[in-house]
Amino acid sequence: MEILTGVTIPFLGTTLGAAMVFFMKNKMNGKIEKLLLGFASGVMIAASIWSLINPSIDMAEEQGKIAWIPAAVGFILGVLFLLILDSVVPHLHLKTDKPEGIKSKLKRTTMLVLAVTLHNIPEGMAVGVVLAGGLMGNESISMAGAFALAIGIAIQNFPEGAIISMPLKSEGMSKGKSFLYGTLSGIVEPIAAIITILLASFVVPILPYLLSFAAGAMIYVVVEELIPESQAGDHSNIGTIGVAVGFVIMMILDVALG
Repeated sequence: MEILTGVTIPFLGTTLGAAMVFFMKNKMNGKIEKLLLGFASGVMIAASIWSLINPSIDMAEEQGKIAWIPAAVGFILGVLFLLILDSVVPHLHLKTDKPEGIKSKLKRTTMLVLAVTLHNIPEGMAVGVVLAGGLMGNESISMAGAFALAIGIAIQNFPEGAIISMPLKSEGMSKGKSFLYGTLSGIVEPIAAIITILLASFVVPILPYLLSFAAGAMIYVVVEELIPESQAGDHSNIGTIGVAVGFVIMMILDVALG
């Protein structure tokens, strides 16, 4: 039951965010969008440090390993993993008409959803690996800390769900379809979480590597996409404020509940 709840919480955040398409105007205010993108960045940076890298280092020490090796190796592999996905999977970012990844004949709306789906893979992995550590009774990770991460990811998934569903409606898609696409962009999170939990439970020694791997993948998304989008054009300071607020909220959640 704990696993089911833990992997469902972030997906619920995406679903609720996508539902904003029924209540908001056709186009999201540019300043609000910058704030939300910055907020998501701040949450992911804080989660990478407190929920993933720090436990990876502590766990490596407990296993008698050189503490920084799993953290460094896993982090780099996580960055490379997202770099490869980013280069291969056809996707399209907001406010651009130039698709990334291999050439395809996919619809614009499908590629917009795939761009957000790429973001959600490392988030699902992060929740899964922390839940796995908590279930194993590891001293570096508590179940409360795992749920703090899940809640933090859900909070930042809320704006992501809205950011994908609102533009789809603006492009002429119905509210129902926009909501469905926005929701489906988050379905990869519980899937990635469950796969990571299964992998970690079978190969306990690699848990520190999996923690830092998820951190590297999340930081890739932040640096490659979220922060540049929040800083583009006017009012970049709003995106910066969003980063600060998201970072502090996630830090408080992890320290208070972890």
